[in-house]
Amino acid sequence: MKNVIKILFVSIFLCHSAVLAQTSDKLKKEQQRLEKKIKNTKSLLKKTKSNSEESLNELRLIDNQIKFREELVMNFDNQVRSAEVRIKQKDSEVEDLHERIAKLKGQYRKLLLYAYKHRNKFGKMMFVFSSTDYHEAIKRKGYLENIADIQKKQFNIIRQHQKLIIDQISEIRKDRNYKVLVLEEKKTEKSAIEKDKKKQEHIYNKFRQEEGKLVTQLKEDERKKELLKQQISAAIQKEIQLAEEKRRKAEAAAAAVKKKAAAAAASAAAAAASSNPGTTTTPKVEAAPEKKEIVYTETKESAALSKSFEGNKGKLPWPVDKGSITEGFGRNVHPTLDNVYTNNNGIDITAPKGYQVRAVFEGEVTSVLNIPGAGKVVIIKHGNYRTVYSNLQDTYVKIGSKVSTKQSIGILLVKEGTSVAHFEIHQVIGTAVQCLNPSLWVSR
Repeated sequence: MKNVIKILFVSIFLCHSAVLAQTSDKLKKEQQRLEKKIKNTKSLLKKTKSNSEESLNELRLIDNQIKFREELVMNFDNQVRSAEVRIKQKDSEVEDLHERIAKLKGQYRKLLLYAYKHRNKFGKMMFVFSSTDYHEAIKRKGYLENIADIQKKQFNIIRQHQKLIIDQISEIRKDRNYKVLVLEEKKTEKSAIEKDKKKQEHIYNKFRQEEGKLVTQLKEDERKKELLKQQISAAIQKEIQLAEEKRRKAEAAAAAVKKKAAAAAASAAAAAASSNPGTTTTPKVEAAPEKKEIVYTETKESAALSKSFEGNKGKLPWPVDKGSITEGFGRNVHPTLDNVYTNNNGIDITAPKGYQVRAVFEGEVTSVLNIPGAGKVVIIKHGNYRTVYSNLQDTYVKIGSKVSTKQSIGILLVKEGTSVAHFEIHQVIGTAVQCLNPSLWVSR
């Protein structure tokens, strides 16, 4: 029973250690992800600083930088706590090992004392020869061998435990050194947050003094967004209409073939009736065709592509290789104006100057538009899904082009030392077109 309890205790202990190790690895991966984001944002901020005037985009980048740094500080806090738990655990393990080695040494001491007291050059031989019969002699010989074997094992166990203690102490030191390093990095990040907040406050104050100019700019931006929304909606509706007309033509052609076959059958029946006067036929009156509402109908290939696109939700690559989301999907609070909100049908990603834009999934280009204020726009069809890429200076594709995942489709417009990619995802359901949140579809 004692052995069973001991095994259970060791199993629970090992599981707990494994969970702690996994948590530590997860936190380190999260740290690397945040550090990469901070590096990207820092790079973008350097490019915007080359301009004499601060922009709202720079303010959004600073907001992102502060947010990422605060998340990183929180990550450091979690890593420090995790390291403290591991250190306590390792201290406890070392203490247990010391206790076990003390017991083993006590047992080994007794064995050595026994062996010393009963030492004799001929003692072992006499112990065997004094047996009453051959079988007892064999047993006594085995007994002596077992004692020698136990002594060797005991010695090896002590050596193994001593090595374990050395390894555990080394790991504790490593954990403590790592903890010190994390705490130093945490201090550095806190200092960087303070600097970012001072810069943020400086830009806030400047923009508050230019509120009238900002309101005018905001109205113009919203007008451009509305125009973009209308043009994209019209392009998708036109595409649906063309697809529906194509389908109807195919149906009409099939119906004509069917009608011709029916007429031929009727003619053959009339000929047969004329040769047999006793038979009468009733002419068939066709109903007038009903007007159908334009509904997007998926083909088998389109349905398969839709399913594949849906299966990659949360795993799609970004439309730019490097960047930071500076305006999210839906209703967004204005960075400086109180009680003012902006609406976004997609996400805006600030990227390095003149960056390439790429398709997030394989598909077919259905529209290439040129919209004032939004540059060139590319719409790609993925079954009943559409991805939209705006703010392009130039495009590398045309209507009907087949594109693959991560294929470059254009280059971004340049403004204030950086470029902003506007990206949308739409889903066609029957007669309706629904805007989806791209942040839920692209990878983190």
